[in-house]
Amino acid sequence: MAVVTTLGFAGRTEEALGFYRDAVDAETVFLMRFRDSPDQSHTQPGMEDMVFHATFRIDGTDFMASDVGWIDGASSRGFRGFSLALRYTSVARARRAFDALAVGGEIQIPLEKSRFTSWYGIVVDPFGVSWKFNVDEDASSR
Repeated sequence: MAVVTTLGFAGRTEEALGFYRDAVDAETVFLMRFRDSPDQSHTQPGMEDMVFHATFRIDGTDFMASDVGWIDGASSRGFRGFSLALRYTSVARARRAFDALAVGGEIQIPLEKSRFTSWYGIVVDPFGVSWKFNVDEDASSR
């Protein structure tokens, strides 16, 4: 059994996929729009081009994303509930991703040296998703 995190972006899924592609090198491996769904009972007028289901991958980890549940343009609803943790062995790579996710978002804990790992930080991206960064510089030599 596999558990895959699904993110609901309330009408902004395609935008989020592009953002994560640029910020953390995410790769969209599958995308189905409402117009292509085999079950059209979920499709309301005006939703045909929205994302019914997408799968994207970050460093070998799959996530799912969707606009399912979007009603009446409620795209201002943010995402809440948990953080996604990213583990890096390179401060430079972590800094690039952290800074990219912070554009239009909010830094909660700056990415800086930490007592419990080499570097640590938390940023909430423009879609309301919280990302925890953990950099273990020593892991690259293991």
